Amino acid sequence: MDKCSLESGKMLSLDFSVDASLDLSSRGDVLTCTSWKAPIIWDEMFDPHLYDQTHKTEGSSVALTVFAVGRYLDAYLETFLNSSEHHFMLGLPVTYYVFTDVPEKVPDIKLAPQRTMKVIKVERHSRWQDISMMRMKTISDVIESDIRHRCTHVFCFDVDQVFTGRFGSEALGESVALLHAHYYHLPGSLFTYDRNPKSKAYMESGDFYYHAAVFGGSWRSVKALTEACYQGIMEDKQNNVEALWHDESHLNKYMWLHKPSRVLSPEYCWDTSIGYRHDIRVTRLLWAPKHYDTLRTD
Repeated sequence: MDKCSLESGKMLSLDFSVDASLDLSSRGDVLTCTSWKAPIIWDEMFDPHLYDQTHKTEGSSVALTVFAVGRYLDAYLETFLNSSEHHFMLGLPVTYYVFTDVPEKVPDIKLAPQRTMKVIKVERHSRWQDISMMRMKTISDVIESDIRHRCTHVFCFDVDQVFTGRFGSEALGESVALLHAHYYHLPGSLFTYDRNPKSKAYMESGDFYYHAAVFGGSWRSVKALTEACYQGIMEDKQNNVEALWHDESHLNKYMWLHKPSRVLSPEYCWDTSIGYRHDIRVTRLLWAPKHYDTLRTD
């Protein structure tokens, strides 16, 4: 594993002044910064209290978007939301945006003060790949119509996940990407970028392999990302091309061209099927068991 070349957090390209407090040398076993001076957030690098106080003072507020379409609603949504209430951005104003084809089936979750929920009806596409890809347009649209008027930041999640530990204000930044749990230890030659030159998501090489199950940033940044990914997806459709990993392929292309200002370690979306890893000292969000054979329609 490479090591961060910066001597202190003060040398980072800072999203917030509090980022200067990040201890880049506290984790000698992992990479704690990128070549473009963005932090990679690991346990023990940050002071949770300092971050929370700073973001409360700054007036940070967070929109959480999640899609629960078809059988995914029954299988995952209630557990996802309940676990979020225990671990996600505690102490900050949070608005949940739940997108579903059956709004009447969204569970009634007891929300803490300063936390609200909006349920938005969306069309159910026949193929899960289309549901996955069309979320980019839906997120962009709701940022324009609603989120930008009420929240400073947006985080977008897959629903088949469970919060198990603090997922707090240390994750907030201008543009936030997540290291994929299955690829962060592997050489770049094994990253599953889209290798089809006909696709707008085509990449020969990149910096990291990012997981589209979690991404975020300021509302402006997330709007720009989702608009660009949607445009790439639609251009591919016109050319009868579909990227290898759908919206994730387009997200990786965008994050290569527009470097994220903050990268989250795999603590922020871990898959326990990988087994023990010495560098994963805490898990903050876990993959829920996948039942694709019964959940996906195609």
